[in-house]
Order: sequence, then C-alpha cells, then structure tokens
Amino acid sequence: MSDDAKSHAFREIAFCEDVLAKAGLNVLSETFRDTDAIVAWDHYPQGDVYDAASGAQWFYHCHPAEEGAAEHGHFHCFVRPDGPTGPIHHLAAVGVDAYGKVVRLFTVNQWVVGDDWLEADATIALLARFDIQMPRPSYLVNRWLTAIFSAYEDEIEDLIRARDATLEAHESPAGTPVREDRTLEVTSEFRPPAR
Repeated sequence: MSDDAKSHAFREIAFCEDVLAKAGLNVLSETFRDTDAIVAWDHYPQGDVYDAASGAQWFYHCHPAEEGAAEHGHFHCFVRPDGPTGPIHHLAAVGVDAYGKVVRLFTVNQWVVGDDWLEADATIALLARFDIQMPRPSYLVNRWLTAIFSAYEDEIEDLIRARDATLEAHESPAGTPVREDRTLEVTSEFRPPAR
C-alpha cells in the first residue's frame, strides 16, 4: 500500500472517531446502539453485518471481563467471496478498549471462528474485498472498520503469514489436527503504537 493511501486511511479512522465523539459516542457505543445489555460471547449487532456488494462481514463480541484487561472485545472480520451462502473466510480481528480505540490486531486458529480455511496467500488476496458500505449498525462504524483494514493492510498481511507459520510450527496433542487444537487460540498479534 502506498504511503498516500495509508495516510488517507488513518485520516478516515480519525474522521469517523471525531464525528462520533462530537455526540459523545464511539465505535462501541454505535455498535451497541440497539442493545439493552451486553452479554459475553453474543454477536453484535445481532445477525452480524454483511455487505452483499463486497462479501465483507463482521461481528463484535467480548469475552467475560478480566480484571485489568485493556481489551473490551473485538471485531471479527470475514469475507464471503461467493455470497451469503458460500464459504466464509476469517481475515483478522480488531481488538478495542472500552472507548473503541484499537488495542491490537490478531489472527485466530480455525476452531475459534469455524471458518472455511484458506492458506495465507489466498486469504491475503481477499483483504481488498473487506469494504463495508452499509448503514447499520452505523455507517461510521463500517467506514472506520474498513479504514482499519486499509491503514494496517501490510501488518494484517504479515499477521496472516505469521498465522500459518505458527500453525506449521505448533505441536498439537497426539491425534489432534492443529487447526482444531483448543490449546492454540491466537496465532499472531500486532499492537499498533498509540496515535
């Protein structure tokens, strides 16, 4: 990705965050806009967000609260290249704090999301398709998440390659396929510097 494109993506992120902040909101408050109570493991918004034009899909969820944890939860991001009933491929997850600020980007083992597995190069080829142009739960949240994937495209490519290297090097218990080994959840991680 060119430096100009990367700079533009970071400006998009800042723009979305600034517009939301004017109303005392952030990407999480917008994601939970129609939610009465936040329940660990549930998908938000209910039914996920899917853009039929690009095949991009995402949901947000959080794990049970841990004392002192910086991360509130994360956006799991996918592409369905053949439409809503076709295969689904996990690209990466975007972990955020309670104010919607990015804490980390990471990849997960296949068992975590139950996607249709693709090797690194085929997964990386789908990154450009992650473009959510939908009004719900919030156009700004969708625009922000799309910009995250543009701003950190190089880092996400590296994470996907590291995911496969981690799986290749991992020794699972006897008889357990590596992509089903529940002792291995996060396969690669990047923590962006504060901006």
